[in-house]
Amino acid sequence: MRAFGDRLQAALRARGPLCVGLDPAPATLARWGLADDVDGLRRFGDTVLDAVAGRVALLKPQVAFYERFGSRGLAALEDVLARCRTEGQLVLADAKRGDIGSTAAGYAAAWCDDASPLAADAVTLSPYLGYGALAPAVETAAASGRGVFVLCLTSNPEGAGVQLAGPTPDGAPSVAAHVAAAAAADNARRLGDAVGPGSVGPVGLVVGATVGHHLRDAGVDLAAVRGHLLVPGLGAQGATPDDVARHYGDLADRVVPTASREVLHAGPDAVAVREAAERLAAACAAALGRPGR
Repeated sequence: MRAFGDRLQAALRARGPLCVGLDPAPATLARWGLADDVDGLRRFGDTVLDAVAGRVALLKPQVAFYERFGSRGLAALEDVLARCRTEGQLVLADAKRGDIGSTAAGYAAAWCDDASPLAADAVTLSPYLGYGALAPAVETAAASGRGVFVLCLTSNPEGAGVQLAGPTPDGAPSVAAHVAAAAAADNARRLGDAVGPGSVGPVGLVVGATVGHHLRDAGVDLAAVRGHLLVPGLGAQGATPDDVARHYGDLADRVVPTASREVLHAGPDAVAVREAAERLAAACAAALGRPGR
């Protein structure tokens, strides 16, 4: 496959800057009139894919909502991933994995290896056993044309107590700044002096829609990461496209705003879900000064 960074850049240009979360939470299934069981899970997933597959830059299934049904839930997730491959839809598995040694390698094989039915185009990772422990996933993903998004600075209130702690032993002003610097170094090793096409690395960061100023105030240059920024918090979590533009507008070509309930609550009609996604993608494109779909 082409490198994930290149494929995501192409999708953002063609489909607009939006990632739609595929979150079959019990409350959302109930809102759609679906049972909170595997059948409801599958019907929900099929409808969302009917609505947006091939129409948005990135689709992000939340793995936890599938795992709660055990092997039958994971089988449903495998079907979502397989359909996305067939329909040319980039998909990010929101699994937030992170461990050490052989366990980290096992997670990497599950989510980033061609041989796995769970392999997605990218996976979210947690760096809180040490950024270096993510190496198996980063290496496996990059070798197969996939990517990773590393939790850096999230918008949940609990996150700041860890992510903004510092300074760290390497002199970074905070843990989040250390993670950003480590991601930048990882991408630099792979990209060298590349500019233009091919200059976006496989390691992206997760940064909340309204908290980017904490990194800027600490002197962190997010452009130096040379990876995509997954920016959650739109809609139901309170952020607007203008918030995204205010904090990350200078990186408009690499920002991927993400929303779940803001789009999914338009269901259960697939056309209504599609229209909600298209409206939000257009609003994000306008705020960021990017071409719309």
